[in-house]
Amino acid sequence: MTRQAFLDRLRAGLRGLPTSAINDIVADYQAHFAEGVAAGRTEAEIAAALGEPDRVIRELRAEAGLKRWEEERNPSAAANAVLAVLGLGAIDVLVLLPILLPIAGVLFGLLVAAAACLGVGAVFFAAGPFFVHGAPVAAIILAGLGLISTGTCIGCLSSAASIAFVNGLVWYGRLHITILKPALQPKEIVA
Repeated sequence: MTRQAFLDRLRAGLRGLPTSAINDIVADYQAHFAEGVAAGRTEAEIAAALGEPDRVIRELRAEAGLKRWEEERNPSAAANAVLAVLGLGAIDVLVLLPILLPIAGVLFGLLVAAAACLGVGAVFFAAGPFFVHGAPVAAIILAGLGLISTGTCIGCLSSAASIAFVNGLVWYGRLHITILKPALQPKEIVA
């Protein structure tokens, strides 16, 4: 593969990232090619040493998703970080999916339970005294406040657990990139 073909594939695969980030990444890879050619290697040898462009693109996108989560800490960045980790490879998906789906299901269930407690508590608090006859008004209002506070507590705990979950995925993604990447790259044979 030639330098231009490699860089064109890299630029096309990184579409959607900030332009400055794409330019920095492409400039780094252009420097790799320039140094390799200066050392007497062919463009095909340099491209082979850098790795398959599609795999490089997946890793760079994963790194960008992980960095975005560390900088922004919002639901969109969390989704990008999760997808970035899942996009690292088919083997990772096969290993992670049976773990991620139940955890994500439990967290989603807790968020639904929190919303239900908040809604029912608000109805009890606001409308309960007018529609429930034969019960003390104070008990109905306090029951509504109790449900609201329970929903708030469940929501806060599930939010903290969701953040910890995404942080764990980011840790796993960084581990994959720093430890497994060198093991997957082809070794150069020095003669």
